[in-house]
Amino acid sequence: MKNFFQRFPDSLIRIGAVFLLFVSAILFVRFIIPSSLKNEEEHVKATIERETSRSVRYAGSDVCADCHEEYNVKKLGYHRNLSCETCHGPAKEHSENPTETKPVVPKKREACSLCHTYNPSRPTGFPQINPVVHNPLKPCVTCHNPHDPKPPRVPQECQACHAEIARTKAVSPHVQLECTTCHTVPQQHKVIPREVKASIPGDRTFCGKCHSKDSPAKETPKVDISTHGEKYLCWQCHYPHMPEVE
Repeated sequence: MKNFFQRFPDSLIRIGAVFLLFVSAILFVRFIIPSSLKNEEEHVKATIERETSRSVRYAGSDVCADCHEEYNVKKLGYHRNLSCETCHGPAKEHSENPTETKPVVPKKREACSLCHTYNPSRPTGFPQINPVVHNPLKPCVTCHNPHDPKPPRVPQECQACHAEIARTKAVSPHVQLECTTCHTVPQQHKVIPREVKASIPGDRTFCGKCHSKDSPAKETPKVDISTHGEKYLCWQCHYPHMPEVE
């Protein structure tokens, strides 16, 4: 067989190999791949049949409103965008036979920890805790109403949510400044930080109160605000929580 192939030029052998692969691919597509994956109408039909054949397990949050007053509390609280069945499990059978089938009532700490254990990828202001030290051993529902889980007290210090910024500021020239020196912080920011924001200075003259050449503040770097940095805002060149001085 080896001598047989040696009679043909290499280019002809390569062409033959490519042709065999091409024919194999056509045969695979034609006879091996199911028609439901090649024809869009058949694919849609098969998908609908497959999905509708599955048993319905979830009832939907709207059904819960018919019997449970807690739904009215939840729809105005922090968990308003969370489906009831996220915590209580599939409730289709419970909605059809509420006396015989009861939903899951998650009372252990592990249930809440799925969302609220510290994770740096979560957005700023999202309530996060270390479950080992945060009120250890007690169920979360001891202190928090799960349908509107307001904290027993709101954080009194900025570092409760802005710990990384606080650590940076602690070793910066601005260490003696309170956060509210530069930021206006509405009371509601402590409760709903993602909806009510703290304000930041919007013009160069704010930094000029301490850093302009005619500022009465002592022992601060002074510049001519009218020319220094031209038209740019100060914090476009200087990070305010660690303001480098050149």
